[in-house]
Amino acid sequence: MIWLKVVHILCVMGWMTGIFAVPRALIFWHREHQLHGAGGNTGQLTIRLFRFSTLLGVIAMATGLWLAYDWSFPDWVYVKLGLVGLLLVHYVYTGLLVLKAHRGVFEKSERFLRIYNEISVFVVIAILYIVVAKPF
Repeated sequence: MIWLKVVHILCVMGWMTGIFAVPRALIFWHREHQLHGAGGNTGQLTIRLFRFSTLLGVIAMATGLWLAYDWSFPDWVYVKLGLVGLLLVHYVYTGLLVLKAHRGVFEKSERFLRIYNEISVFVVIAILYIVVAKPF
């Protein structure tokens, strides 16, 4: 079971990289698009980061559910799953922004993306508190 936890934590870290970095990368991609037009390395990097972290997120969720099942779903796990659900919605919306950017459509401002990026930090802090404190 320890290896399952290790894989879970490792994949969560990778998914968090995507959650935190992709909205920020969209800002730089927009700037690059304004200066040089379509193409550019920032866009390709953003797409690759999103795709790779998506795979890690799927593995993180699968291993997390496996662990929860093995622990007979204690009450705190349901709270964590709800918060992970919020992160998943956040990530899917980020994916929609990446798809639009790939088509050259940057409809969100830098300020929006910066605030949007910070929202995920608060959700992750709540998840970490639930996992460490197990208050339920």
